[in-house]
Amino acid sequence: MRPLLHGDVSNAARALLASAPGRRQALCQQMVREAELADRHVQRTGRLHPEWGNGSLMMAARKYRLASEPGFDNVEFIECFQTVLEQLKLALLKDQRSNP
Repeated sequence: MRPLLHGDVSNAARALLASAPGRRQALCQQMVREAELADRHVQRTGRLHPEWGNGSLMMAARKYRLASEPGFDNVEFIECFQTVLEQLKLALLKDQRSNP
């Protein structure tokens, strides 16, 4: 996956916010996986992935419906943001273990 920026996390959280609460964890895992696969595709072919774009989490998230971005006074958005950060943490830890 391409380097992560605030916009990546924000867009992914907006996609989660627009989805059903019971689906959010699985959707987050799916978006991270799609960004990783797209990044590998770009590195291998030099071309954007036809569905998931350039390998950024933002591009993977933007293929889903996005809620308008609320502020951090919205508890549900905070929870979605935390879900994204936790999933990214798990993915980074997994990557570190597989590439010591």
